[in-house]
This record gives sequence, structure tokens and C-alpha cells, in this order.
Amino acid sequence: MFAFAYVLVGGVEHAAPGSFRDAFFFSVQTMGTIGYGAMYPGSAAANVVVVVEAIVSLLLTAMSTGIVFAKLSRSTARCVFTRRAVISPVDGVPTLMFRLGNERGNQIVDAKIRVVLYRTERTDDGRTQYRVHDLNLVRGEALSLSRSWNVLHAIDEMSPLWRETPASMAANEIELQVMMVGLDDITMQTVHAGHRYFAKDILWGARLADILSETPDGHLLLDLRRFHEVEPTAPAPDFPYPTSKSSR
Repeated sequence: MFAFAYVLVGGVEHAAPGSFRDAFFFSVQTMGTIGYGAMYPGSAAANVVVVVEAIVSLLLTAMSTGIVFAKLSRSTARCVFTRRAVISPVDGVPTLMFRLGNERGNQIVDAKIRVVLYRTERTDDGRTQYRVHDLNLVRGEALSLSRSWNVLHAIDEMSPLWRETPASMAANEIELQVMMVGLDDITMQTVHAGHRYFAKDILWGARLADILSETPDGHLLLDLRRFHEVEPTAPAPDFPYPTSKSSR
């Protein structure tokens, strides 16, 4: 833009008349405060353009520095959620489960997680509304999140999922929204991560595969290759929802 202005007004000494290339190079030298001295403004109009460009370049440099610093200095969480949430009995109680993992080598301290349920409901006066319900978790806080965290919600009489079935969940357009908030242990800045599960992403009659095992020499092995794997559970009279096969 300023190169076109210099071509229009002229007055740049040692620049070829009408040369956009010379005007562009002079504009770059002006904006970068290089000042080689081979070209310089020789008229009042050229000096006015130089003044305007100097002010604009200062503002652009300040804005660019602020944007880059804010972007690079802001801590972000890199968390992964299991592709499927599952529902199966745990100690005889139907339980919603999914897994959360930290993809970074650091820890997220004082991690807190919330899960809300969205579903379509019909009011007593016949209106259809999209309502939000909080899900109470077995453990909604963790001292630190370094690798993985199994999140569980017991489906009892107090749960919004009480008496739901795979068919009713699909009919009610149920959606789960998950939000994790914690502190980055290096910068101590707040980080967060979120995920959504739709009715089609919730697998009934399955459990999350164990990713923690013990080796023959007594050491614990965390196998993250099985992070997304699920295993079928046997149907029961109170929970007649088998799965045909395990899903990955």
C-alpha cells in the first residue's frame, strides 16, 4: 500500500521514476527502520507518507508482538477422551463411564470435571423444550491428571438417566457435554478441555478396557494403546443390554 503511495507522490531520491520495485524496497526500509541511506524522501509529499508509514509500522509492530506473546504464553490443555462412552453395571448399579487422558508430559493439578446432559423433554402443557441436567459423578475432582482418569456416573433414582434405554436416549436426542478445568503445573495457568457425546456415541452393555496391568517382574504397565477399547459385559435381569462385540 505504501509502495503505491510512493509511486503516486514521487519524491524518493535515487529511486527510478514510477518504479514500484524501488518504492517497495524503500517502504520496507522505512517500516523496518533500516535506513541504508541510498534512497530517502526528497519532497514534502514523500516525507508525509514516511511519517504516516512510521506511525503505522509502530502500531503494527506493537499489535503483532502482543498477539504473538499472548498466543505463545497461553497454556492450553491437550486432552483426549474415549471415542465412546459406555453404560454397564458396576457393583450392580448401572453406571455411565468414559475415560479422559492427558496427552502432554506435564500434569494438570487440581483438576475438576463436570458433565451435563441435554435432552428434549415435553412439558405438562405440551411444549417441547431442550433441557439441561447436571450429572453427579462418583469422583469429580483429582489432585492431578498426568495420564488417565475414568469418569463414572451412577445411574440411580436421582440420576437424569434413570429408566432411560438406548431407544429412549435416541428419541430424546440426549447429548452429554464434558468440561475439565485445572491448572498447568508448569505455568500455573488455568487450562480446560471439553468433549461431547451424542446418543449414538454411548455404548450399552460394555465397559472400558483396563489399560493398567502388572508385569511379571511386579512393575505397573500403562498400555495407552488400549485407551479407546471397550469390552462387552454379560446381560443381567436388571440390565438386559448386551453388545454383540467389543469396539475399538
